[in-house]
Amino acid sequence: MLFNLTVLCATLVAMEGVGTLAHKYIMHGWGWWLHRSHHEPHLGVLETNDLYLVALALIAAALVALGKAGHAPLQWVGAGVAGYGVLYVVAHDGFFHRHWPRKPRPVNRYLQRLHRAHRLHHAVKGRNGSVSFGFFYAPPLDVLKRQLRKRRDLR
Repeated sequence: MLFNLTVLCATLVAMEGVGTLAHKYIMHGWGWWLHRSHHEPHLGVLETNDLYLVALALIAAALVALGKAGHAPLQWVGAGVAGYGVLYVVAHDGFFHRHWPRKPRPVNRYLQRLHRAHRLHHAVKGRNGSVSFGFFYAPPLDVLKRQLRKRRDLR
């Protein structure tokens, strides 16, 4: 049981790295055609960007199924991937974009830093020049602001 819990927790932590790289190099790279909807005003609840979350859910389900079929650790990797997806929806859609009927505000310094970093990420229009691609880790805000200024000066 301790091994399974360790695999689950390690997967949750590792998914931040996977999510950051996917956001920077896929969503703001060749997959921009899906992610663009997230950076533009839209009506309604769903956007084409949500297909990335569907893909994550399918990967998590496949890993859990493989784990149940005899590769036990994969079940816990899948659970970690799914858990990361749930945390993403709660944090990103709930706190950062406030897509819920009740609009919670970040109350502690960690959530406030993430929220401000996410706002700086969306301060850039288009796919190039953004900063802070992580969901649960953000560099210090002064670093992000300096990066944005340098990128604007280069234009």
